[in-house]
Amino acid sequence: MATFNEARRTGEHIISEASGTRSREVVTIVSGAGKLFPGQVLGKITASGKFDAYDNSDTTTGIGAAAAVLYSAVDATNGDVKAVVHVRDCEVTSSLLTGIDTAGTADLATLGVIVR
Repeated sequence: MATFNEARRTGEHIISEASGTRSREVVTIVSGAGKLFPGQVLGKITASGKFDAYDNSDTTTGIGAAAAVLYSAVDATNGDVKAVVHVRDCEVTSSLLTGIDTAGTADLATLGVIVR
């Protein structure tokens, strides 16, 4: 019998968020970021204001500080794409986040994104 693995669903990582769309923003994911899935932790590129996958070891571009959590899947392989992200006033499930570490958890907490 074949085994199927279900992909992460849009918003699956959310425990709670502020009323309306207060917790969310629309941002640009930088071209070349590739396929990203719901719950991907993102950093903000200082020079462009665009977002890419969070990388704590990056000390030059800005993505070394966690700044958002991706709400739904995007494919930024061949061009910039708009995406909805959580940037404030929400709680998220740590086991459903991609790319999170202790430093990223602390970064998100300063924004009001609480990792549980």
